Amino acid sequence: MKLERNLGFDLQRATEAAALRSARWMGRGDKNEADGAAVDAMRFALNATDMDGIVVIGEGEKDEAPMLYIGEQIGNGNEPRVDIAVDPVEGTTLLAQGMPGAIAVVAAAERGSLFNPPGIVYMDKIAVGESAKGSIDINASVEDNIRSVAKALKKRVEDVTVIVLDRPRHHDVIARIREMGARIKLILHGDVAASLMPSMLEAPADILMGIGGAPESVISACAMKCTGGEIQCKLWPRNDRERDLARQNGLNLDKVYTTNDLVQGDNIFWAATGITTGDFLKGVQFFGWGATTHSLVMRSASGTVRYIESRHRWDKLMRISDLPFAEH
Repeated sequence: MKLERNLGFDLQRATEAAALRSARWMGRGDKNEADGAAVDAMRFALNATDMDGIVVIGEGEKDEAPMLYIGEQIGNGNEPRVDIAVDPVEGTTLLAQGMPGAIAVVAAAERGSLFNPPGIVYMDKIAVGESAKGSIDINASVEDNIRSVAKALKKRVEDVTVIVLDRPRHHDVIARIREMGARIKLILHGDVAASLMPSMLEAPADILMGIGGAPESVISACAMKCTGGEIQCKLWPRNDRERDLARQNGLNLDKVYTTNDLVQGDNIFWAATGITTGDFLKGVQFFGWGATTHSLVMRSASGTVRYIESRHRWDKLMRISDLPFAEH
């Protein structure tokens, strides 16, 4: 079914609600409470949306997550029929510790179009913006990929910035990048936001490399469909149980999953709102009169990318008693 209505603004209202509700937990050290606040607000907003949605990428299986679990029906049941990918707080530790870069993010695509590898938590991934699309190969070496991206961007290798999650599993990758002389931007959490950095107009990084979350890979692929960037991934099972589970589900551990494998179709909607200020979105700011939010809304069919700054007035919102973030 062709999606005529732009769902992006409905998704933005959901990410705004999650950001406003969870931002009050910034730096308070309780990531479960912060995530729970975001989940409640996002679920409420999505259920008020005209759509027949199924959560394909969510908080976990039904028995593990009380809200926004995989397989949950979301929306008011009207058309269109869509797959939903959610991360109410990408970077719960960032939010709980009062650190930069936490966001609320939702993506929607036509029913049956989102990839969800059962039982696989991590993927090895590489992502670039539109200017370097076609220059990466996840099966190639770190060195070859950096040289290829540098050539595509008309940069010296020494001027290329690689963004990598700061994890022990990436020690070898980091050492090889340093040996080449390329620049490194290390992040503690949040590889959805990181995957988008090479696609920004004034990109703070040129390549994302390394192993990160499998659900985040799908959400990132939805963003790539909108920005024109590229992501490649391979399943990265952590142990024999996950390897066996992948094989039982017919998954090829050697397969390279491209953007189109992770999300099919050409009508993808994507929205994110900053919770704590990061490289591409400002966080929620509270004032006596209300709060401000900074969001990114995208649609792949039109290629439109919108940055939206919103002002939320408590005196107005308090009159709308069914809004989950109107409490003050």
